[in-house]
Amino acid sequence: MKTAEKQRIQQQFQEKMDYDELLNCMRCGFCLPSCPTYIESGKDEAHSPRGRIALMKAVVDGDIEPDEEVKRSLDMCLGCRACEPVCPSGVNYGHLLEQARDIIYQNQQPSLPVKALRKAAFKGLFPHHNRMIALTGMLGFYQRSGLQTIARKSGVMKMLPESMQLMETVLPSVPTSKLMKNRPRHLQPAATTKKKVAFFSGCLMDTVFLPTNDATAKLLQYAGCEIVIPETQACCGALHGHSGEKQQAKALAKRNIEAFEDTEVDYIITNAGGCGAFLVDYGHLLKDEEGWQTRAEKFASKIKDISSVLIELEFHKQNLVLENEVITYQDSCHLKNVQKTFMEPRQLLESIEGAAYVEMKDAGRCCGSAGIYNLVESEMSMQILDYKMKQTKAANAKTVVTANPGCLLQMKLGIEKEGLTKQIRAVHIVDLLLEAYENSNKQ
Repeated sequence: MKTAEKQRIQQQFQEKMDYDELLNCMRCGFCLPSCPTYIESGKDEAHSPRGRIALMKAVVDGDIEPDEEVKRSLDMCLGCRACEPVCPSGVNYGHLLEQARDIIYQNQQPSLPVKALRKAAFKGLFPHHNRMIALTGMLGFYQRSGLQTIARKSGVMKMLPESMQLMETVLPSVPTSKLMKNRPRHLQPAATTKKKVAFFSGCLMDTVFLPTNDATAKLLQYAGCEIVIPETQACCGALHGHSGEKQQAKALAKRNIEAFEDTEVDYIITNAGGCGAFLVDYGHLLKDEEGWQTRAEKFASKIKDISSVLIELEFHKQNLVLENEVITYQDSCHLKNVQKTFMEPRQLLESIEGAAYVEMKDAGRCCGSAGIYNLVESEMSMQILDYKMKQTKAANAKTVVTANPGCLLQMKLGIEKEGLTKQIRAVHIVDLLLEAYENSNKQ
Protein backbone atom coordinates (compact mmCIF):
# COMPACT_ATOMS: atom_id res chain seq x y z
CA MET A 1 0.00 0.00 0.00
CA LYS A 2 1.51 3.34 -1.06
CA THR A 3 2.23 6.12 1.45
CA ALA A 4 -0.29 8.50 -0.17
CA GLU A 5 -3.00 5.83 0.00
CA LYS A 6 -2.28 5.19 3.68
CA GLN A 7 -2.51 8.91 4.43
CA ARG A 8 -5.85 9.25 2.62
CA ILE A 9 -7.26 6.21 4.38
CA GLN A 10 -6.08 7.39 7.80
CA GLN A 11 -7.62 10.81 7.26
CA GLN A 12 -10.91 9.25 6.15
CA PHE A 13 -10.90 6.96 9.21
CA GLN A 14 -10.52 10.01 11.44
CA GLU A 15 -13.29 11.90 9.63
CA LYS A 16 -15.85 9.14 9.03
CA MET A 17 -15.49 6.32 11.56
CA ASP A 18 -18.00 6.36 14.40
CA TYR A 19 -15.56 6.94 17.26
CA ASP A 20 -18.21 6.65 19.97
CA GLU A 21 -19.11 3.20 18.63
CA LEU A 22 -15.44 2.20 18.65
CA LEU A 23 -15.22 3.29 22.30
CA ASN A 24 -18.28 1.20 23.18
CA CYS A 25 -16.19 -1.97 22.87
CA MET A 26 -15.03 -2.89 26.40
CA ARG A 27 -12.60 -5.56 25.14
CA CYS A 28 -14.39 -8.05 27.41
CA GLY A 29 -14.00 -10.95 24.98
CA PHE A 30 -17.59 -12.18 25.10
CA CYS A 31 -17.52 -12.06 21.29
CA LEU A 32 -14.56 -14.42 20.90
CA PRO A 33 -16.37 -17.80 21.17
CA SER A 34 -18.95 -16.63 18.61
CA CYS A 35 -16.43 -15.59 15.94
CA PRO A 36 -15.66 -18.30 13.34
CA THR A 37 -12.50 -16.63 12.01
CA TYR A 38 -11.08 -16.20 15.52
CA ILE A 39 -11.66 -19.90 16.22
CA GLU A 40 -10.42 -21.19 12.85
CA SER A 41 -7.33 -18.95 12.83
CA GLY A 42 -6.07 -20.53 16.04
CA LYS A 43 -7.47 -17.76 18.25
CA ASP A 44 -5.62 -14.94 16.52
CA GLU A 45 -6.85 -11.67 18.08
CA ALA A 46 -6.43 -9.85 14.76
CA HIS A 47 -9.22 -12.05 13.40
CA SER A 48 -11.64 -11.43 16.27
CA PRO A 49 -14.30 -8.70 16.56
CA ARG A 50 -12.59 -6.93 19.46
CA GLY A 51 -9.24 -7.23 17.68
CA ARG A 52 -10.60 -5.67 14.51
CA ILE A 53 -12.24 -2.87 16.49
CA ALA A 54 -8.91 -2.26 18.25
CA LEU A 55 -7.21 -2.01 14.84
CA MET A 56 -9.83 0.46 13.58
CA LYS A 57 -9.45 2.61 16.69
CA ALA A 58 -5.65 2.49 16.46
CA VAL A 59 -5.83 3.78 12.88
CA VAL A 60 -8.12 6.62 13.96
CA ASP A 61 -5.85 7.48 16.89
CA GLY A 62 -2.78 7.44 14.64
CA ASP A 63 -1.13 4.64 16.63
CA ILE A 64 -0.76 2.43 13.55
CA GLU A 65 -0.89 2.88 9.79
CA PRO A 66 -3.76 1.39 7.75
CA ASP A 67 -1.43 -1.12 6.12
CA GLU A 68 -2.06 -4.44 4.35
CA GLU A 69 -2.27 -6.29 7.68
CA VAL A 70 -5.17 -4.09 8.78
CA LYS A 71 -6.90 -4.57 5.43
CA ARG A 72 -6.28 -8.33 5.61
CA SER A 73 -7.88 -8.53 9.04
CA LEU A 74 -11.01 -6.72 7.84
CA ASP A 75 -11.19 -8.73 4.61
CA MET A 76 -10.99 -11.98 6.55
CA CYS A 77 -14.14 -11.10 8.51
CA LEU A 78 -17.27 -12.97 7.35
CA GLY A 79 -19.54 -10.14 8.44
CA CYS A 80 -21.81 -12.74 10.06
CA ARG A 81 -22.44 -10.39 13.00
CA ALA A 82 -22.65 -13.26 15.49
CA CYS A 83 -20.67 -11.01 17.84
CA GLU A 84 -23.53 -8.51 18.14
CA PRO A 85 -26.15 -10.55 20.07
CA VAL A 86 -23.55 -11.59 22.68
CA CYS A 87 -22.02 -8.13 23.16
CA PRO A 88 -22.98 -6.67 26.58
CA SER A 89 -22.32 -3.14 25.29
CA GLY A 90 -24.44 -3.59 22.17
CA VAL A 91 -21.64 -2.60 19.78
CA ASN A 92 -22.90 -2.30 16.19
CA TYR A 93 -19.92 -4.16 14.79
CA GLY A 94 -21.47 -4.66 11.34
CA HIS A 95 -21.80 -0.90 10.84
CA LEU A 96 -18.17 -0.33 11.85
CA LEU A 97 -16.96 -3.04 9.48
CA GLU A 98 -18.87 -1.57 6.54
CA GLN A 99 -17.56 1.94 7.30
CA ALA A 100 -13.96 0.72 7.45
CA ARG A 101 -14.18 -1.38 4.30
CA ASP A 102 -15.80 1.46 2.36
CA ILE A 103 -13.02 3.86 3.35
CA ILE A 104 -10.26 1.42 2.42
CA TYR A 105 -11.71 0.33 -0.92
CA GLN A 106 -12.61 3.83 -2.01
CA ASN A 107 -9.16 5.23 -1.23
CA GLN A 108 -6.93 2.38 -2.32
CA GLN A 109 -5.94 1.97 -5.95
CA PRO A 110 -6.57 -1.67 -6.89
CA SER A 111 -4.87 -3.46 -9.78
CA LEU A 112 -6.50 -2.98 -13.19
CA PRO A 113 -7.98 -6.52 -13.33
CA VAL A 114 -9.50 -6.17 -9.83
CA LYS A 115 -10.79 -2.70 -10.64
CA ALA A 116 -12.38 -3.95 -13.86
CA LEU A 117 -13.95 -6.96 -12.13
CA ARG A 118 -15.42 -4.85 -9.31
CA LYS A 119 -16.82 -2.34 -11.78
CA ALA A 120 -18.35 -5.09 -13.93
CA ALA A 121 -19.99 -6.82 -10.95
CA PHE A 122 -21.06 -3.95 -8.71
CA LYS A 123 -21.96 -1.35 -11.34
CA GLY A 124 -22.49 -3.30 -14.54
CA LEU A 125 -24.35 -6.40 -13.35
CA PHE A 126 -26.19 -6.47 -10.03
CA PRO A 127 -28.05 -3.13 -10.36
CA HIS A 128 -29.50 -4.22 -13.74
CA HIS A 129 -32.06 -7.00 -13.58
CA ASN A 130 -32.15 -7.46 -17.37
CA ARG A 131 -28.40 -8.14 -17.34
CA MET A 132 -28.82 -10.61 -14.49
CA ILE A 133 -31.40 -12.41 -16.63
CA ALA A 134 -29.06 -12.40 -19.63
CA LEU A 135 -26.16 -13.82 -17.64
CA THR A 136 -28.35 -16.44 -15.99
CA GLY A 137 -29.74 -17.31 -19.42
CA MET A 138 -26.19 -18.01 -20.59
CA LEU A 139 -25.68 -20.30 -17.59
CA GLY A 140 -28.92 -22.07 -18.48
CA PHE A 141 -27.73 -22.56 -22.07
CA TYR A 142 -24.46 -24.01 -20.74
CA GLN A 143 -26.42 -26.47 -18.58
CA ARG A 144 -29.01 -27.51 -21.19
CA SER A 145 -26.98 -27.51 -24.40
CA GLY A 146 -24.57 -30.26 -23.45
CA LEU A 147 -21.65 -27.88 -22.91
CA GLN A 148 -21.66 -28.67 -19.21
CA THR A 149 -21.30 -32.40 -19.91
CA ILE A 150 -18.49 -31.75 -22.40
CA ALA A 151 -16.67 -29.42 -19.98
CA ARG A 152 -16.80 -32.01 -17.22
CA LYS A 153 -15.76 -34.99 -19.36
CA SER A 154 -12.96 -33.12 -21.14
CA GLY A 155 -11.22 -32.17 -17.93
CA VAL A 156 -11.49 -28.45 -18.60
CA MET A 157 -13.06 -27.93 -15.17
CA LYS A 158 -9.87 -29.21 -13.53
CA MET A 159 -8.14 -25.99 -14.59
CA LEU A 160 -10.27 -24.14 -12.02
CA PRO A 161 -9.57 -24.02 -8.26
CA GLU A 162 -11.13 -26.95 -6.38
CA SER A 163 -13.73 -24.75 -4.65
CA MET A 164 -14.95 -23.40 -8.00
CA GLN A 165 -15.09 -26.90 -9.47
CA LEU A 166 -17.32 -27.95 -6.59
CA MET A 167 -19.43 -24.79 -6.92
CA GLU A 168 -20.08 -25.59 -10.58
CA THR A 169 -21.45 -29.01 -9.62
CA VAL A 170 -23.95 -27.64 -7.08
CA LEU A 171 -25.41 -24.76 -9.10
CA PRO A 172 -29.16 -25.27 -9.51
CA SER A 173 -30.71 -25.93 -12.91
CA VAL A 174 -31.59 -22.38 -13.88
CA PRO A 175 -34.83 -21.37 -15.65
CA THR A 176 -35.12 -20.09 -19.19
CA SER A 177 -34.90 -16.37 -19.97
CA LYS A 178 -38.57 -16.45 -20.97
CA LEU A 179 -39.62 -17.64 -17.53
CA MET A 180 -37.43 -15.04 -15.82
CA LYS A 181 -38.95 -12.22 -17.88
CA ASN A 182 -42.61 -13.24 -17.58
CA ARG A 183 -43.11 -12.52 -13.89
CA PRO A 184 -46.48 -11.86 -12.24
CA ARG A 185 -46.91 -8.51 -10.47
CA HIS A 186 -50.13 -9.10 -8.52
CA LEU A 187 -51.34 -12.37 -7.01
CA GLN A 188 -54.53 -13.17 -5.14
CA PRO A 189 -54.73 -15.46 -2.07
CA ALA A 190 -55.95 -19.04 -2.43
CA ALA A 191 -58.89 -18.27 -0.12
CA THR A 192 -59.77 -15.43 2.27
CA THR A 193 -57.43 -12.43 2.31
CA LYS A 194 -55.71 -12.11 5.69
CA LYS A 195 -52.88 -9.75 4.76
CA LYS A 196 -51.78 -7.67 1.81
CA VAL A 197 -48.03 -7.97 1.35
CA ALA A 198 -45.34 -6.90 -1.09
CA PHE A 199 -42.64 -9.35 -2.09
CA PHE A 200 -38.99 -8.37 -2.34
CA SER A 201 -37.91 -10.72 -5.12
CA GLY A 202 -34.19 -9.84 -5.19
CA CYS A 203 -31.66 -10.37 -7.97
CA LEU A 204 -30.19 -13.87 -7.57
CA MET A 205 -33.42 -15.12 -6.03
CA ASP A 206 -35.44 -13.99 -9.04
CA THR A 207 -33.03 -15.50 -11.57
CA VAL A 208 -30.86 -18.41 -10.41
CA PHE A 209 -33.30 -19.35 -7.62
CA LEU A 210 -36.53 -18.48 -9.42
CA PRO A 211 -38.32 -21.74 -8.41
CA THR A 212 -37.80 -20.79 -4.75
CA ASN A 213 -39.35 -17.38 -5.37
CA ASP A 214 -42.31 -19.10 -7.03
CA ALA A 215 -42.61 -21.42 -4.04
CA THR A 216 -42.57 -18.38 -1.72
CA ALA A 217 -45.45 -16.78 -3.62
CA LYS A 218 -47.47 -20.01 -3.47
CA LEU A 219 -46.96 -20.33 0.29
CA LEU A 220 -48.06 -16.74 0.83
CA GLN A 221 -51.17 -17.38 -1.29
CA TYR A 222 -51.97 -20.56 0.68
CA ALA A 223 -51.50 -18.59 3.90
CA GLY A 224 -54.05 -15.96 2.79
CA CYS A 225 -51.93 -13.16 1.35
CA GLU A 226 -52.66 -10.84 -1.52
CA ILE A 227 -49.22 -10.20 -3.06
CA VAL A 228 -47.84 -7.15 -4.86
CA ILE A 229 -44.45 -7.50 -6.64
CA PRO A 230 -43.17 -4.05 -7.70
CA GLU A 231 -41.51 -4.15 -11.11
CA THR A 232 -39.06 -1.31 -10.41
CA GLN A 233 -37.41 -2.91 -7.37
CA ALA A 234 -33.68 -3.67 -7.56
CA CYS A 235 -30.89 -5.64 -5.89
CA CYS A 236 -30.89 -4.99 -2.11
CA GLY A 237 -27.30 -3.68 -2.19
CA ALA A 238 -25.93 -6.07 0.44
CA LEU A 239 -23.00 -7.25 -1.67
CA HIS A 240 -22.13 -3.61 -2.37
CA GLY A 241 -22.42 -2.55 1.26
CA HIS A 242 -20.30 -5.44 2.52
CA SER A 243 -17.64 -4.96 -0.17
CA GLY A 244 -16.78 -1.27 0.21
CA GLU A 245 -19.22 0.10 -2.40
CA LYS A 246 -21.40 2.17 -0.07
CA GLN A 247 -22.52 4.78 -2.61
CA GLN A 248 -23.80 2.07 -4.93
CA ALA A 249 -25.60 0.47 -1.99
CA LYS A 250 -27.27 3.80 -1.18
CA ALA A 251 -28.42 4.23 -4.79
CA LEU A 252 -30.01 0.78 -4.78
CA ALA A 253 -31.64 1.45 -1.41
CA LYS A 254 -33.28 4.59 -2.76
CA ARG A 255 -34.58 2.70 -5.79
CA ASN A 256 -36.15 0.06 -3.57
CA ILE A 257 -37.73 2.55 -1.18
CA GLU A 258 -39.33 4.36 -4.13
CA ALA A 259 -40.50 1.07 -5.64
CA PHE A 260 -42.36 -0.02 -2.49
CA GLU A 261 -43.54 3.32 -1.09
CA ASP A 262 -46.96 3.39 -2.72
CA THR A 263 -47.84 -0.30 -2.34
CA GLU A 264 -49.96 0.23 0.83
CA VAL A 265 -49.13 -3.19 2.26
CA ASP A 266 -48.89 -4.67 5.75
CA TYR A 267 -45.44 -6.18 5.20
CA ILE A 268 -42.62 -6.43 2.69
CA ILE A 269 -41.68 -10.10 2.57
CA THR A 270 -38.17 -11.48 2.00
CA ASN A 271 -37.00 -15.08 1.64
CA ALA A 272 -33.22 -14.47 1.78
CA GLY A 273 -31.67 -13.81 5.19
CA GLY A 274 -28.82 -11.72 3.80
CA CYS A 275 -31.11 -9.47 1.78
CA GLY A 276 -33.55 -9.02 4.64
CA ALA A 277 -30.81 -8.00 7.06
CA PHE A 278 -29.53 -5.32 4.71
CA LEU A 279 -33.04 -4.04 3.98
CA VAL A 280 -33.84 -3.56 7.68
CA ASP A 281 -30.62 -1.50 7.96
CA TYR A 282 -31.65 1.04 5.30
CA GLY A 283 -32.35 3.62 8.01
CA HIS A 284 -28.72 3.48 9.11
CA LEU A 285 -27.41 3.34 5.55
CA LEU A 286 -29.26 6.53 4.57
CA LYS A 287 -29.02 8.39 7.88
CA ASP A 288 -26.85 11.13 6.35
CA GLU A 289 -28.90 11.47 3.15
CA GLU A 290 -31.18 14.50 3.39
CA GLY A 291 -34.85 13.57 3.20
CA TRP A 292 -34.24 9.82 3.13
CA GLN A 293 -33.82 8.54 6.68
CA THR A 294 -37.51 8.73 7.65
CA ARG A 295 -38.53 7.11 4.37
CA ALA A 296 -35.91 4.40 4.87
CA GLU A 297 -37.05 3.66 8.43
CA LYS A 298 -40.68 3.38 7.34
CA PHE A 299 -39.63 0.96 4.60
CA ALA A 300 -37.45 -1.05 7.00
CA SER A 301 -40.24 -1.32 9.58
CA LYS A 302 -42.29 -3.39 7.13
CA ILE A 303 -39.59 -5.96 6.32
CA LYS A 304 -40.56 -9.43 7.48
CA ASP A 305 -39.04 -12.80 6.71
CA ILE A 306 -41.32 -15.38 5.09
CA SER A 307 -41.03 -17.68 8.13
CA SER A 308 -42.24 -14.93 10.48
CA VAL A 309 -45.34 -14.09 8.46
CA LEU A 310 -46.20 -17.78 8.03
CA ILE A 311 -46.12 -18.25 11.81
CA GLU A 312 -48.21 -15.09 12.32
CA LEU A 313 -50.81 -16.41 9.88
CA GLU A 314 -50.69 -19.84 11.59
CA PHE A 315 -49.55 -21.67 8.49
CA HIS A 316 -47.82 -24.17 10.79
CA LYS A 317 -51.28 -25.32 11.89
CA GLN A 318 -52.07 -26.39 8.34
CA ASN A 319 -51.79 -30.04 7.39
CA LEU A 320 -48.10 -30.41 6.50
CA VAL A 321 -46.78 -33.92 5.79
CA LEU A 322 -43.43 -35.46 4.85
CA GLU A 323 -43.05 -39.17 5.48
CA ASN A 324 -39.91 -40.71 6.99
CA GLU A 325 -38.01 -37.43 6.93
CA VAL A 326 -35.27 -36.38 9.38
CA ILE A 327 -34.67 -32.64 9.20
CA THR A 328 -32.04 -30.30 10.62
CA TYR A 329 -31.71 -26.54 10.20
CA GLN A 330 -28.71 -24.32 9.44
CA ASP A 331 -29.36 -20.72 10.52
CA SER A 332 -28.79 -17.86 8.13
CA CYS A 333 -26.41 -15.64 10.12
CA HIS A 334 -28.13 -12.42 9.11
CA LEU A 335 -31.63 -13.78 9.64
CA LYS A 336 -30.70 -14.84 13.18
CA ASN A 337 -28.27 -12.10 14.24
CA VAL A 338 -29.76 -9.05 12.51
CA GLN A 339 -33.44 -9.82 11.90
CA LYS A 340 -33.64 -11.78 15.18
CA THR A 341 -35.61 -14.52 13.44
CA PHE A 342 -34.62 -17.73 15.18
CA MET A 343 -37.56 -19.74 16.45
CA GLU A 344 -39.97 -19.24 13.55
CA PRO A 345 -38.18 -21.51 11.03
CA ARG A 346 -37.86 -24.18 13.70
CA GLN A 347 -41.56 -23.95 14.61
CA LEU A 348 -42.48 -24.46 10.98
CA LEU A 349 -40.19 -27.46 10.56
CA GLU A 350 -41.31 -29.05 13.82
CA SER A 351 -44.93 -28.79 12.66
CA ILE A 352 -44.41 -31.14 9.70
CA GLU A 353 -46.17 -34.43 10.39
CA GLY A 354 -44.10 -37.53 9.68
CA ALA A 355 -40.83 -35.63 9.97
CA ALA A 356 -38.41 -35.67 12.89
CA TYR A 357 -36.64 -32.40 13.60
CA VAL A 358 -33.08 -32.62 14.99
CA GLU A 359 -31.31 -29.48 16.22
CA MET A 360 -27.82 -29.18 14.73
CA LYS A 361 -25.00 -28.35 17.15
CA ASP A 362 -23.84 -24.76 16.55
CA ALA A 363 -26.58 -24.26 13.96
CA GLY A 364 -26.08 -20.52 14.31
CA ARG A 365 -22.38 -20.57 13.45
CA CYS A 366 -21.64 -19.27 9.94
CA CYS A 367 -21.34 -21.87 7.18
CA GLY A 368 -18.61 -19.85 5.43
CA SER A 369 -20.63 -18.61 2.47
CA ALA A 370 -20.98 -14.92 3.44
CA GLY A 371 -21.88 -13.47 0.05
CA ILE A 372 -18.81 -13.98 -2.14
CA TYR A 373 -16.53 -14.87 0.77
CA ASN A 374 -16.33 -18.52 -0.32
CA LEU A 375 -14.86 -17.31 -3.64
CA VAL A 376 -12.44 -14.62 -2.42
CA GLU A 377 -11.42 -16.29 0.88
CA SER A 378 -11.73 -19.91 -0.18
CA GLU A 379 -9.29 -21.45 2.31
CA MET A 380 -10.93 -20.00 5.43
CA SER A 381 -14.39 -20.63 3.97
CA MET A 382 -13.60 -24.33 3.50
CA GLN A 383 -12.21 -24.59 7.06
CA ILE A 384 -15.46 -23.19 8.41
CA LEU A 385 -17.51 -25.44 6.11
CA ASP A 386 -15.59 -28.53 7.29
CA TYR A 387 -16.72 -27.81 10.87
CA LYS A 388 -20.29 -27.26 9.69
CA MET A 389 -20.31 -30.57 7.83
CA LYS A 390 -19.02 -32.35 10.94
CA GLN A 391 -22.09 -31.09 12.80
CA THR A 392 -24.36 -31.91 9.87
CA LYS A 393 -23.22 -35.52 9.82
CA ALA A 394 -23.60 -35.75 13.61
CA ALA A 395 -27.26 -34.71 13.28
CA ASN A 396 -27.94 -37.80 11.11
CA ALA A 397 -30.48 -35.85 9.07
CA LYS A 398 -31.57 -36.60 5.51
CA THR A 399 -32.45 -32.96 4.82
CA VAL A 400 -30.54 -29.80 5.75
CA VAL A 401 -32.77 -26.73 5.59
CA THR A 402 -31.49 -23.19 5.04
CA ALA A 403 -33.07 -19.74 4.63
CA ASN A 404 -30.59 -17.97 2.37
CA PRO A 405 -29.33 -18.74 -1.15
CA GLY A 406 -25.66 -18.43 -0.26
CA CYS A 407 -26.08 -20.80 2.68
CA LEU A 408 -27.97 -23.23 0.44
CA LEU A 409 -25.15 -23.37 -2.13
CA GLN A 410 -22.53 -23.63 0.60
CA MET A 411 -24.28 -26.56 2.29
CA LYS A 412 -24.72 -28.27 -1.09
CA LEU A 413 -21.02 -27.71 -1.71
CA GLY A 414 -20.21 -29.29 1.66
CA ILE A 415 -22.41 -32.29 0.92
CA GLU A 416 -20.72 -32.73 -2.47
CA LYS A 417 -17.26 -32.30 -0.92
CA GLU A 418 -18.02 -35.02 1.64
CA GLY A 419 -19.42 -37.40 -1.01
CA LEU A 420 -22.86 -37.45 0.66
CA THR A 421 -25.10 -36.44 -2.26
CA LYS A 422 -27.00 -39.77 -2.09
CA GLN A 423 -27.56 -39.53 1.67
CA ILE A 424 -28.26 -35.85 2.36
CA ARG A 425 -30.02 -33.05 0.50
CA ALA A 426 -29.97 -29.29 1.17
CA VAL A 427 -33.13 -27.27 0.50
CA HIS A 428 -34.48 -23.78 1.10
CA ILE A 429 -37.15 -23.76 3.80
CA VAL A 430 -39.91 -22.51 1.49
CA ASP A 431 -39.28 -25.33 -1.00
CA LEU A 432 -39.56 -27.89 1.79
CA LEU A 433 -42.71 -26.29 3.24
CA LEU A 434 -44.36 -26.20 -0.18
CA GLU A 435 -43.44 -29.86 -0.66
CA ALA A 436 -44.98 -30.70 2.73
CA TYR A 437 -48.15 -28.67 2.05
CA GLU A 438 -48.77 -30.01 -1.43
CA ASN A 439 -47.92 -33.56 -0.30
CA SER A 440 -50.75 -33.39 2.22
CA ASN A 441 -53.21 -31.65 -0.10
CA LYS A 442 -52.98 -33.87 -3.17
CA GLN A 443 -56.15 -34.02 -5.20
